Amino acid sequence: MNSNSIVPTLGQVITHKRTFTQQDFNQFAELSHDDNPIHVDPKFAATTRFGRTVSHGMLLYGVLCGVLSASFSSARQLEQELIFPNPTYADEEITVRLEVTEIWPASQLARLKTTVTRADGETTCEGQMLIRWKE
Repeated sequence: MNSNSIVPTLGQVITHKRTFTQQDFNQFAELSHDDNPIHVDPKFAATTRFGRTVSHGMLLYGVLCGVLSASFSSARQLEQELIFPNPTYADEEITVRLEVTEIWPASQLARLKTTVTRADGETTCEGQMLIRWKE
């Protein structure tokens, strides 16, 4: 992850690699009370179109928020839009990417494109966020 800064710049890209384990999925399910078997039951998940357990969407969102906080210490998220076109699996590396696509310095606002991709290049989460920062 890039070092923490205050002010985003147009075109700035931040990336972070992560590999979730089944234990991560299980712990998130315990904390969130979302114990849908697609996330926590490998035997059940094997019978689905995914063939194995998949990440909670909000777990991915949490990682996006963490990368934002680590990258821009004073940033506050105002809006977030996300879609999940493909699954994120346990034990496969993902890359979280934030890209500053618009910036309004006078109002201290920026729009960031957010993506999560698997090592095979498939996008598992994409969207955008609007942030405000303090200098």
